[in-house]
Amino acid sequence: MPALSDVLAALDALWPPERAEQWDAVGTVCGDPGAEVGRVLFAVDPVQEVADEAVKLGADLLVTHHPLYLRGTTTVAASTFKGRVVHTLIKNDIALHVAHTNADRADPGVSDALAGALDLRITGPLVPDPTDPAGRRGLGRVCELDHPVALRDFAERAAARLPATAQGIRVAGDPDRLIRTVAVCGGSGDSLFAEVRAAGVDAYLTADLRHHPASEAQQAAAMSPGGDGLALLDAAHWATEWPWVEQAAAQLDEISDRHGWGLRTHISRRVTDPWTAHASAAHASAAHAPTTAHVPSTTTPGAPR
Repeated sequence: MPALSDVLAALDALWPPERAEQWDAVGTVCGDPGAEVGRVLFAVDPVQEVADEAVKLGADLLVTHHPLYLRGTTTVAASTFKGRVVHTLIKNDIALHVAHTNADRADPGVSDALAGALDLRITGPLVPDPTDPAGRRGLGRVCELDHPVALRDFAERAAARLPATAQGIRVAGDPDRLIRTVAVCGGSGDSLFAEVRAAGVDAYLTADLRHHPASEAQQAAAMSPGGDGLALLDAAHWATEWPWVEQAAAQLDEISDRHGWGLRTHISRRVTDPWTAHASAAHASAAHAPTTAHVPSTTTPGAPR
C-alpha cells in the first residue's frame, strides 16, 4: 500500500493547491504522512456523519470538496462540532484532505462533472484561467445541448440527473423557451453573471442564486438584442458539486492502477445538503391568500443516482 504522502502528492498534482483562491483553505487537515493508505472515501462535506461513515468503512483517508476550517480556528476541542470531526478522524487514523476552489478550476474540475451529469457538450470554461495556455481550466463551463429542448424539459433533466434534494430545481424564465446553450457552475455562482452574459448563453445552471443578482441578470438580458432574457436554473449547492465526488474517485482509481497501489476508493452517497424539507406554495388567489402543501421532513430527500 502507498504511504499517505504518496497519495497526497498525486491529489496535489490533480488539484494543485496554488490554484485555489487566496481566501480558500485547501490541502491536508490531519494525517500522518508515513501512514499506509488502502481505502479512500470521497465526499462533499466533512461533517460528523461523513466522518462516522469513514470510520465504519475502515477508510485511511477522507477526501472532501468543502473545507473543514475555512475561516481558521483557535481550537480543535471535541466540545465543538468541527473539533469532534477532527477527534473522530485522528482517533481512527483517518487523514482528511480538501480540494475546493483548486478542484473548481481544474481540468477536469467540478463544473466538468456537473456538465457530464447533465449530458452537456463542453465548449470551454466560463471564466478561463489565464495561466492555462490550452484554455481548458477555469471556473464554470460553457456548454451546448445535442439538440434544443424546452426550458421545462431541461429543468426536468436536471432534476432527474442530479441527486435529489428538498430544494429540487428552481427555474426562472418562459418554460416553453428553447434552450440550446447553457453555462454551468458547480456551487455558488451568482458572482459570475457578467461572464454568463458575455458568453451569450440561453440558460445558466448553478446554485445559491440570490434575489437581486438573479433579478438584475434577467432584466439586463431582456434588454439585449432578441430580448429573450436569461433562463436560470437554481439547484442545491450540494447537488451541483456531488458529481465531482464520482469524477475524483475515478481519477484516483486511474492513478492507483497506474502505480499498482491497489487502492479501494469509495463514494459517500450520504445526503449532506442542510435543507431537509420543502413546502410548495400554490399560486396566489385574487385575495392574495396562498395555500401551502406540506411535505414531511426527511433527512434523506434522495440518494445520488
